[in-house]
Amino acid sequence: MNKAQIAIFVIIVIVFGVLFYITQAGSLGLTTRPKGQISISQIPSQINFITPQAGQQQAQGQSQNQPQQEISQAPAFDQTALESYKTASATAVIRTSKGDITLVLYGQDAPYTVANFIKKAKDGYFNNRVIFRVEDFVIQSGSPTDDSTGGGSMPNELNDKPFVRGAVGMASTQGGGPTQNDSQFFIIKQDSDYLDKQYTNFGMVTDGMDIVDQIEKGDKILGITIE
Repeated sequence: MNKAQIAIFVIIVIVFGVLFYITQAGSLGLTTRPKGQISISQIPSQINFITPQAGQQQAQGQSQNQPQQEISQAPAFDQTALESYKTASATAVIRTSKGDITLVLYGQDAPYTVANFIKKAKDGYFNNRVIFRVEDFVIQSGSPTDDSTGGGSMPNELNDKPFVRGAVGMASTQGGGPTQNDSQFFIIKQDSDYLDKQYTNFGMVTDGMDIVDQIEKGDKILGITIE
């Protein structure tokens, strides 16, 4: 073979080699890609998308999978009645075994709390309810089990009303948290500004603080009337 024939033979071998490589690569599912790109096979089959809220939880050291605290929705009330609570304060009379306690309810500052309280009062929920907590600074009632437990939850309505003597607030397991108990309430006997904006202040005693001072643990609420 002369030099020309040898060159032609080498070229043919190279061409056949390239064709063979391409054919085999295709049958194995291999693809070429520009340097730096990621093939589909390298993408994880499951991608966890993190919302801004979840990102904040992780930043605070909380687990992404930790269940969030369930917050009850605002109770459903007749809208006409709710608007009236927002624009005008109501009067409630707590009839106890020691005498009557009259409250003004702050419809403008805590409309849902007031609406919830009025609904329970009208439904007779507070009838014969035990006043289970009596301390130097507070009395408390409204537990469905007549102790410190029980009751539902609802969003709190923190406001600027101060917790001075005679103030009426809703109980909560976590002061300043997003929710409050929907049935347990308390009346303050001593100025307690450390409770300000930590619990929903929804009323004030206008008559009967002498009765509040006489209340003993185990006394009962005979009923609450709304005027």
